[in-house]
Amino acid sequence: QVQLVESGGGLVHNGDSLRLSCAGSGSGLTFATYTMGWFRQAPGKEREFLATIKGATTWTGGSTVYSDSVKGRFSISRDNAENSVYLQMNSLKPEDTAVYYCAADRPRFRPSVNVSDYLFWGQGTQVTVSS
Repeated sequence: QVQLVESGGGLVHNGDSLRLSCAGSGSGLTFATYTMGWFRQAPGKEREFLATIKGATTWTGGSTVYSDSVKGRFSISRDNAENSVYLQMNSLKPEDTAVYYCAADRPRFRPSVNVSDYLFWGQGTQVTVSS
C-alpha cells in the first residue's frame, strides 16, 4: 500500500507560478519504481490527466508525458531519494483552478494517461487562480 500526500496548493493570481509537491510513504515502498502522475479535477468536470513521469526501470526511467493543455507551462519532476514528485506550474490561468492530485501506477513501458490505470491517489490540494 502506498500513501500519497500533496501540498503546495493555494490562491494565486493570473500569470503566477506555483509548485506542488507529493510525498509518498508506505510499507515496502519502492517509490523509485512507480510511474507518478499529476491530475486535476475542476467542479462539475471529470478528472483530467496533466503529466506523468516514469520510474527507475530499465525502460527510459524519468521520461515524461504531458497533456496538450499544460505542455510548455507545467513541468513534472521527481526525487526518488525523497520519495517525492513535483509539479512546477507557470503562467497560471483562471481555468487552471481545480483540485490537483498525484497518483502512482505500476511500471509500464509507456506511462499511462488514464485515470483508471493509477493504483494509488493522494487526497488532493486546491489550486485557485484569480483573474
